[in-house]
Formats: sequence, C-alpha cells, structure tokens
Amino acid sequence: MASLQEQLLKAGLTTKQKARQANADKRKKNKQKRSGANVEVSLQEQVKQDLEKTRLAKQEKDNALNEEKKKQLAQKELQQRILQILTSHQFKAPQGESVYNYNFHGVVKKLYVDDVTHKALVNGRLALCGLDNMTYVVTRETAEKISTLDSTIILVKNDKTEAEQVDESDPYADYQIPDDLMW
Repeated sequence: MASLQEQLLKAGLTTKQKARQANADKRKKNKQKRSGANVEVSLQEQVKQDLEKTRLAKQEKDNALNEEKKKQLAQKELQQRILQILTSHQFKAPQGESVYNYNFHGVVKKLYVDDVTHKALVNGRLALCGLDNMTYVVTRETAEKISTLDSTIILVKNDKTEAEQVDESDPYADYQIPDDLMW
C-alpha cells in the first residue's frame, strides 16, 4: 500500500515540490523536538496569528481615533452653545466716556461705556465674557450660566457684598473705597 503522499501525487492533487517541502518541514519539526527547541507553529497558523494581531492593533487604533473625534466634537458643540448664549444675551452697552479696564487672557484692555453701565459692571449686575477675541457684556445670570459650562470664558464678574467685614486692626477701616475708582 502506498503512502498518502504518493496517492496524492498519483491523483494529481499535489506536486513533487510541495511533497518535498512538506517532508523537509516534517524533518525540521522532528529535529527540533529531539533537540528540545521550541517547535514553531505551521506557516498557516503563524499567518493567522499575525493577521489577528494586526486586526486587533488596527481596531485599537480606530477606537482611539473615534474617541478623540468624539471629544473634539463635544468641545466644538460646547463652544457653539456658549457662543449662541453670548450672542443672544449680549447687552449692547452704549459708548461713553467712562473707561472700564479689564484683563483679557493676560492683556489689559479698555472698554468705553457710559456711567450707568460702568456702575453696573463695578457692582456686579453686569459681567464681561470673552470668546474668540471678542468681549461680550452680559447680565450676571447669563454669566453664571456660562460659568457652569466653561469658567474660563468669564473675564469679569464682580461680587459686590453690602455687608463686607471690617478688620478692626485696619487703620484705613473708616475710609470707604469709592465704587468708581479707576485703575
């Protein structure tokens, strides 16, 4: 009775070269088993493992990119929401002669307003918000709503308390600081 390999050759299902390659692989595996070395997996199994590794790596990379895109989209939606709130609730401050100085991300800027608006800014009834190098004058309530979304947008929001505590050891406690003090 002929071996399986010979039967496959006679039937034309394989070639002599493939048979020799199979015999060589078989001899290598037997030799490695006898020497105690690690037996390598077959070529097909190795290819399957490599494909699985690359598929998993690609999937992890795609998931990381999707998460990054979701974060960017959420940040962009938040900025658009804040911009919409600012533009719809913006207080149109009339131009005046009073100068109100404020800090816009490290730069001192001037805002020319009338006396009523200046007092409202000082007392905390109005607040200043800054987004995309634009300054918006908004009400206190709008500023509080925006600060819940992103507190870095608020430039000036004065908290005026009527019952301020006076330090007894302060030598200037009897002198009141004027509200319209310019700096």
